[in-house]
Amino acid sequence: MERRIDRIYQYVCDHANVTTNDVSEALQIQRTNASKDLNLLVKNGTLRKTDGRPVRYFAQAQKSGLAQVTNEAFSTVQKERPEKRILTQKQGDVFTRIIGSSGSMRNAVEQAKAAILYPPRGLNCLITGPTGSGKTFFAHAMFQFAQSQQVINEERELVVFNCADYANNPELLMSHLFGYVKGAFTGADSDKEGLIQQADGGMLFLDEIHRLPPEGQEMIFYFMDHGSYNRLGETGKNHQADVRIVGATTEDPHSSLLDTFVRRIPINIQMPSFNSRPAAEQIELVRVMVAMEANRIQRNITLAEDVVKALLGSVTYGNVGQLKSNVQLVCARGFMLHMNQDKISIALNDLTDGIKSGLVQLSADRIKSTDISPYLEPKMIVTPNEIEELIKTDTYELPYNLYDIIGDKAALLKMEGLDQETINHFISTDINIHLKSFYKDHGFNFDTETRLAEFVDKHVIEVSNRIATLVSERLNTYFQQNFVYAMSLHISSFLKKIHEGETRETNANIREMATNYPKEFQVAQEIRQLVEHEFQVRIPDSEDYYLTVLLVSLREDQPTGKIGVVVAAHGNSTASSMAQVVRELLDVNNLRAVDMPLDMHPRTAFEKIREAVLQVEEGSGVLLMVDMGSLASFNDELQKETGISIRTLDMVTTPLVVEAARKSSVLGSGIEELYESLKGFRGYGKVVLEEEKPKSEEKQAILAICASGEGTAQRLKEIIEWPLKQRKLDHIQVLTLSVTEIGTKIPQLKKDYKIIATTGIMDPKIGAPYIPMEKFINQRADQVIDELLLENDLENQMEVELSHETARDLCIRFMEESYTFINAKKIIEPVWRLANSVILDEGHSSDYALMVNFVMHMAGAIERSILNQPLHIDKPTLTEYQHVTDNTTLNRGLNDLENQLKVTFPDSERYYIYQLLRNHEELVQ
Repeated sequence: MERRIDRIYQYVCDHANVTTNDVSEALQIQRTNASKDLNLLVKNGTLRKTDGRPVRYFAQAQKSGLAQVTNEAFSTVQKERPEKRILTQKQGDVFTRIIGSSGSMRNAVEQAKAAILYPPRGLNCLITGPTGSGKTFFAHAMFQFAQSQQVINEERELVVFNCADYANNPELLMSHLFGYVKGAFTGADSDKEGLIQQADGGMLFLDEIHRLPPEGQEMIFYFMDHGSYNRLGETGKNHQADVRIVGATTEDPHSSLLDTFVRRIPINIQMPSFNSRPAAEQIELVRVMVAMEANRIQRNITLAEDVVKALLGSVTYGNVGQLKSNVQLVCARGFMLHMNQDKISIALNDLTDGIKSGLVQLSADRIKSTDISPYLEPKMIVTPNEIEELIKTDTYELPYNLYDIIGDKAALLKMEGLDQETINHFISTDINIHLKSFYKDHGFNFDTETRLAEFVDKHVIEVSNRIATLVSERLNTYFQQNFVYAMSLHISSFLKKIHEGETRETNANIREMATNYPKEFQVAQEIRQLVEHEFQVRIPDSEDYYLTVLLVSLREDQPTGKIGVVVAAHGNSTASSMAQVVRELLDVNNLRAVDMPLDMHPRTAFEKIREAVLQVEEGSGVLLMVDMGSLASFNDELQKETGISIRTLDMVTTPLVVEAARKSSVLGSGIEELYESLKGFRGYGKVVLEEEKPKSEEKQAILAICASGEGTAQRLKEIIEWPLKQRKLDHIQVLTLSVTEIGTKIPQLKKDYKIIATTGIMDPKIGAPYIPMEKFINQRADQVIDELLLENDLENQMEVELSHETARDLCIRFMEESYTFINAKKIIEPVWRLANSVILDEGHSSDYALMVNFVMHMAGAIERSILNQPLHIDKPTLTEYQHVTDNTTLNRGLNDLENQLKVTFPDSERYYIYQLLRNHEELVQ
């Protein structure tokens, strides 16, 4: 079947000077999909497009007619360009066009130049820095510099490989990097060169290099030393290549990479975080990013001073990448609200609550506010075309025109008679979905307040923002940027204790310390009264002391002496993932994570934990948090070797680590008190006012459908129920249903439940979002549930594009996890052949979702045959089936499968297999 993007390319080749609308109407494709594919073709260099609006697309080979249009468009843009330039394309080398090249990025630029120009072939280097700091962007700049210095041929392209894509499959990873020979593995029908060979004479960029397995690191550093390598399936080092290797990682290289590997990378380029960059650079970055958006819509964009402040204050752990996401969101909303105006003016009230709260964050950080003030203007006015492209590849560049999507959707909704407020609501949701989906694919979840809302009630966050303003007015001191997050967690914790009727005696040390800070104590009383009023609860006066100590602890000038926290868990990134969440929320520096792959020797694990304990010790002891009780046995030996007071908690969870990090940062806490308080911790409660508590929650259901209502549906039920139980969503049930019961039972189910989603072997078309079953199996079920409960655009979010390879892998993993007596890797071939022949014979296209559903059902039928526990149907149904079953291809295939596997499929099982195909055909018509 011809792919959509290929059809679009062919149409552009056949018709010069086409717009997105032309493509959409001619090929009967949704405009958003056409725009996405056209821009992807432009990004790949296959197509080109004109400046100005409407944008017109043409193929590289098209000259006549369209070339004239392109030249005219370019001339018009040149005439309209003002004298002012943020950056010039001609001056100096590529690094001079990077903001901060003579400031915070100066050292990085000098290192990069040295790495490129060092004789005779340059030096391999590693780019380190936090998420979103611009590591990929900088790697592309290095590559362009190498080309400009004629170190690398101008016709070469930077070869990029993300090591995370195949981190769990070392063999596949190695085959991509080094290539393979025919017969190296099943499906290797011919020799194939790898990325190393493609990068010969150029540069290979290994993103997330810390995800390389040890054997991969060894192969890479052998190649660094000798310039030779072997392909997968070969025995000798038969191939040579001249490749400059640049890696990038967010992790500490010495803890995430082999020492032997790190030693072979002489240059480590450190990218600065956004908040460590000078104020002038921060504001210039805002201007550059707004200018990019002004280019797209070819209109002036004006930002009020408070909008610029909010954007600067909204940047937390996501750095420059997060700033770009927020700028895109702000400009898109501004365009939506002022679509029919020549100029886009964005005021504070046009921002989302999440970005608007950045203004409070900035106000709380007085040093940063003071630094930024001289560079601010009452209005930042940005005109189109005052900036040219910085680097050829921008990692965070949207692959579609968001403004076209907004304009088209607004016009469509207006034609349907919707009022402007409703239109804006729908489009706002659309903007959020597009941006969050794009940045999620890049490993970001920038909305820290949304992340915080996973742990605490939104009302608590709103109150904490008001408290931040109150505290900044009352106390003439500087507070940490994580003030709102720490205060939210503290309030949520003690409100839950009050709700559950728990009381606590004031610790003598806490009381004594609080009396030394009378101003903070007075403000603490105001905070308690505010919380009492907002949540209509009676809070004991003793809470004033704890709030006082919290205020003192959150000051920027607090002394050292916090309790250290070490999280140790089995798995390649389990502990790091939990620690990352905590750092996003609280920005703590007394926390270390120790990841322990399952094959790590216990002594190695002990040494890593011991090193982490020594790193976080500040004189108040260390709390060790582990995932399995066996690690608790390290406690006594660690204390003996280090002389540090250590307490160990097992069964670690992310909320538990958040609470430990928060409490360990509060002055006056002792290791014993912290340990005891966390032993009884049961999470952060969702706050509900008494008069708002529902008498009985509406029963909701997720419907899982398979051929029999058993087997696959039961397995799906188990997968979905786990995250529901974890989130204590007892009012949502998972119901199973046979395809034969859809017509008879669903009407009654809809009376008894609000069906919020369906899944299984087919979409019953009952008005609820359908989530393909492979989505639950291929991704973490808890993420799918979260997307569902956030009421995102599930029609788009849940679309799964399966390839032949991923579909088979899904089936194998499902069988291995769900069945006991079948060998998944042995039966996949004959069952897949049967599925392929039956589905194609029935006239279906190569629908991999249907293939997956069919194979999964067949796996259950084979297991039941082995156990002699077949499904049953009543006699009339059996008789009816025997009269209509004329699918000779299916029956012949099942007979062949019986002979190969030495199993039996009775008519009852064959009936459900027949129904699976029949019902799917009826539903898709």
